[in-house]
Amino acid sequence: MAGFSYGLVRDMKKPVNQLICTELAVVMKDIYPKAKFHYLVLPWEDIDTVYQLSLENLPLLHEMHFLGSTVIQKFGVQQGMKEDCFQMGFHMKPSMHRLHLHCISTDFVSESLKYKEHWNSFVTDFFMPFESIVQELQEKGRIEKRPEQYVIDLLKTQLVCNQCNYHPKSFPDLKRHLANHLSSTGSGTEAISL
Repeated sequence: MAGFSYGLVRDMKKPVNQLICTELAVVMKDIYPKAKFHYLVLPWEDIDTVYQLSLENLPLLHEMHFLGSTVIQKFGVQQGMKEDCFQMGFHMKPSMHRLHLHCISTDFVSESLKYKEHWNSFVTDFFMPFESIVQELQEKGRIEKRPEQYVIDLLKTQLVCNQCNYHPKSFPDLKRHLANHLSSTGSGTEAISL
């Protein structure tokens, strides 16, 4: 197992990266966070993307959501960020192997948020909310793969602030604008056990 795209599979096995660990899944901090608070919940089971999920995986998904809610409470809400300033979901076409649930604050203030594609992967339909994945799985028994051109177009969507109706002229302009929205919050990364 080599290459950047397998980094999550390697990193999730290292105890130093495990903020929360259960028999079904592990939570770790995103190494390249795209917001002030950005965590990933990964199953131990070898599931690559949402498109491999079946109805049998619903208990796993609910465990992942519980762990995501726990990390948001522990490292976000208790550090001053409001609970409704977080979103949980999956990318339509992830760049990394192993299914991973993003638990991310919607400030999107981070040095690692460098490209328009990064931004659009969290603020367009490219970001598939947890609830929509569960609903589709319950209704269809699987998650339908989205057309490739649709996925590409989502990442090219025009920039617009997720917190107001501001249309920035450039990505650096958007980043400056987002920094103005951010209220002061703390952060923490000490491990917790369940």
